[in-house]
Amino acid sequence: MPRLPSSVEPGQIRDHVLAAALQLFTQRGYFNTSVPDLARTAGVSVGSIYHHFKDKEDVARALYFSLMDSLQGKLAEIAGQHQSAQERCRAVITMLFDLTETNRDAMDFMLYAKHREFLPGEQPVCSSKPFETMRQFVDAGMERGEIRRMDVMVATSSLFGGAIRLITARLDNVLAEPLPDRLDAVWQCAWCSVAA
Repeated sequence: MPRLPSSVEPGQIRDHVLAAALQLFTQRGYFNTSVPDLARTAGVSVGSIYHHFKDKEDVARALYFSLMDSLQGKLAEIAGQHQSAQERCRAVITMLFDLTETNRDAMDFMLYAKHREFLPGEQPVCSSKPFETMRQFVDAGMERGEIRRMDVMVATSSLFGGAIRLITARLDNVLAEPLPDRLDAVWQCAWCSVAA
C-alpha cells in the first residue's frame, strides 16, 4: 500500500489524512479502514488525526464535503464560462470524464461509496449540491426553450445518465479506452434525447 510523504508539515496534516482516507476508503472500504491505517498511510500519528478530526466518521464527512465542494466549484466555473444549457451540459460531461481519468479515487468514492451507511445524516450523492446544480442547468435549458418540456429528473437522467454509466464502466475496468474518446458519441445521444 503506497504511503504519502513521511515528512508532513503541521499545516498539511488535514490534507494528508483526507488524501489517505480517499485512497483507503476506495481500495479497502470505509469499514475495513481503521484510524491507525489512516495514520500509517498519511504518515502522521494517530494523535494528530484526533487533533483534527473527532473520529473516522468525521474524516469521512470531511472527505465527502471536500469532494462535493470541489465538484461544485467546477460546476460554478462551467456556469461562468458557458451560457447555453447545451454548452453547460456538454462541459459537465467533459469535466466528469476528465475527473475520472485524472482522479479515479475521487469518482469512485463519489459514485460507489455507500455514504449513508457511514454518514447517515448526510444527503445521498444524487441529492447533493453538485447534482442539484446539474438539474438547474437542465431546468434553465427548458425555460429558454433549448430543452423540450418534460420532468426535470427524466431530462437530467437522459442527459447525464449514459455518461455516468460509462464512468462506472471505466472505473470497473470494463471500458479500456479513455472516456474522452467516447465524449462526442455520448454527447450526441444525450443531447438528442432532450433537445427541443
